[in-house]
Amino acid sequence: MANNNLTNAKKAKNDEFYTQYNDIEKEINAYLEYDSDVFRHKTVLLPCDDPEWSNFTKFFAQNFEKLGLKKLISTSYASNSKTFKTDYQPSLFETDSPQYDKSKTEKFGKIFTLTSDRTGNGKVDIKDFDWEYLHSDGDFRTDEIKKLRDEADIIITNPPFSLFREFLSWIVEANKKFLIIGNMNAITYKEVFLIIKENNLWLGSNKTGKGNSMTFKDINKNDVDVASKWFTNIDHGGRHQILKLMTVEENLKYSKHKDIKGKSYYDKYDNYDALEIPFTDSIPSDFEGVMGVPISFLTKYNPEQFEIIGLGISNSGKDAGVRPYTDEHKKYRKEVQKRGAVDGDLYMIKDGVVDVPYARILIRHKKK
Repeated sequence: MANNNLTNAKKAKNDEFYTQYNDIEKEINAYLEYDSDVFRHKTVLLPCDDPEWSNFTKFFAQNFEKLGLKKLISTSYASNSKTFKTDYQPSLFETDSPQYDKSKTEKFGKIFTLTSDRTGNGKVDIKDFDWEYLHSDGDFRTDEIKKLRDEADIIITNPPFSLFREFLSWIVEANKKFLIIGNMNAITYKEVFLIIKENNLWLGSNKTGKGNSMTFKDINKNDVDVASKWFTNIDHGGRHQILKLMTVEENLKYSKHKDIKGKSYYDKYDNYDALEIPFTDSIPSDFEGVMGVPISFLTKYNPEQFEIIGLGISNSGKDAGVRPYTDEHKKYRKEVQKRGAVDGDLYMIKDGVVDVPYARILIRHKKK
């Protein structure tokens, strides 16, 4: 269902998924538990946002003093520039402001800035925002937003899923700390995975969402489950928890998974020297070779416990040494291609039938 919702949204060119307040709160608290000063004296930028409605803006404004922020900047994207069109209506907050300009409201983005207690009520909160129209539509690729990126210490947002790769590159080129939400399958994008492999990007705290999906509000304020996760380069305690595992023998005897329990061995790939591990909790503690694990493994990945070797799909698989189909197995190629598999994908032959598991990350235990 989560993947179907995302697919339908992509077809409609609709990137308007609104993150829920409690998910933001849980995620941010995970970083504070690890380092209570992680946001102190920092300038936080919330681009690709909608400051008047956004829970990101609301959360960071309400917790400005608690987090010890230096400055909060939130920018919006002009209504006229959005591919997914809706009946636009400016908010009362905007129309009641002296700087409201009917000729600008749909054409230009807006910037909201929070630095101090402007109202004089003794606290800094959402009532203390300054705002004005941008000189552009608010697209993160404009020079205007790039300048704000360069000013910021930390960038936090739920960017358009269709532009995730470009948005991540935009952050990385500026060498900024970040916390963003993306499609779970973004892990398999070659350029994204390389950053993960280099240990410069990892998944968030895993304290929000249901399994590998999160619940958002769509443009019509309906709940929508989307296969997505937090992506970050900010450290948190979950990255340093040791994953408790059983041995090969114990897994084959006691595993809760029918694909493992009762077998006499783990499956191996026909085109790469590695074990097939269909479930993260079935990683054997005593196997020293390479293993192919689901991409959901990254929710439990501890870089002190495991080493990432590569990604077993397509060109990434070729780079990792995954062999192409042999002449003997090419007769399966037509059927395999129906499933979207290509040379570079890990595969096994079971009872004369090709078996191509979904994307696998190649890992091994760190040597002690």
